[in-house]
Amino acid sequence: MNQGKLVFAQLMQHLPLTTFRRCVARYQGEHKVKSFSCLDQFLSMAFAQLTYRESLRDIEACLRAQRSKLYHLGIRSAVARNTLANANAVRSWRIYADFAQSLIGIARPLYADEPFAVDLKDTVYALDTTTIDLCLSVFPWAPYQSTKAAIRLHTLLDLRGNIPTFIHISDGKLNEVNVLDQLIPEPGAFYIMDRGFHDFARLHRFHQAGSFFVTRAKSNTQIKRRYSHPIDRSTGLICDQTILLSGVHSPLYYPAPLRRVRFKDPATAKTLVFLTNNFTLPALTITQLYRCRWQVELFFKWIKQHLRIKAFFGTTENAVKSQIWIAVSVYVLVAIVKKRLALSATLYELLQILSLTMFERLPLDQLLAQFPTAENERYPTKQLFLFE
Repeated sequence: MNQGKLVFAQLMQHLPLTTFRRCVARYQGEHKVKSFSCLDQFLSMAFAQLTYRESLRDIEACLRAQRSKLYHLGIRSAVARNTLANANAVRSWRIYADFAQSLIGIARPLYADEPFAVDLKDTVYALDTTTIDLCLSVFPWAPYQSTKAAIRLHTLLDLRGNIPTFIHISDGKLNEVNVLDQLIPEPGAFYIMDRGFHDFARLHRFHQAGSFFVTRAKSNTQIKRRYSHPIDRSTGLICDQTILLSGVHSPLYYPAPLRRVRFKDPATAKTLVFLTNNFTLPALTITQLYRCRWQVELFFKWIKQHLRIKAFFGTTENAVKSQIWIAVSVYVLVAIVKKRLALSATLYELLQILSLTMFERLPLDQLLAQFPTAENERYPTKQLFLFE
């Protein structure tokens, strides 16, 4: 008797499999493959992300223990660690990168009306980079320092829903400011970035495209004040100025006027100086926008803690990038399911529930909607207490 689909299979139903097959065909991912397809590889790695597996041997042991349910999970071949390791090392990571981008394209419209910390209708992105340390002898393709290896995740985060819209994976030596060359500026959008992306020639390209940026000013930035705007000093604002760059080369790189906002944070008593090319928003809104940049730091912390992107199942560049892109796909998939099922639980809570219920047959909406709240976490009236 059919008792319903497994929770894992219900979750994977939200994947656009037609798009996945197109990605596989684009990079010939199944050329001369007789068994263990790219979909089997993706589902096995997604299972590892959702259940916090720690190694290929761990994945193999768990799935072999449930081999009678593999077909119902959507996996059509037996999972062996050597087969999975070879698939991760050989099949192009671009398959999973393109598929993750298609999932991001599905997720972003779902979060388009998500409330934002700043009363602003425009799209706001936060750009930042995080470093994942590796062993140089095991990952020689990712040099960082003389005795150390690392990879860097350069991420552009849509702050409505915290959906990553752009991710570039590089070795540890790539300077983060070079990532600006790979971004296509979106007219009317705001890009929030720290001083690591302080390059006036690249920022001027964003200005010419009709995009806005908010960044911190460096202490040695040479400027010439053109005009001072009135401010309310009780809010922590010190000055709101229209300036021109006055260095040797910077006026050639950025000849247009800039806006300089100086602000003293009442909570920390720290003075911050911001540069932006937007002259219409209130000065206090500019400071609030930069405060929202912290969301990308929280995103990095979240995925490092709750997804498998710090300990890798393979040592080749292809295996590492495949694992990271599949982890991103899982993150975005759970975000899509949260919105489609109108769930109030956080992504962390959903992942914790899913990690323990992959082989259950409860309907997914009922399972995830039953997350207990503080109001119903009470003792039954007939429950006896041990200590009174």
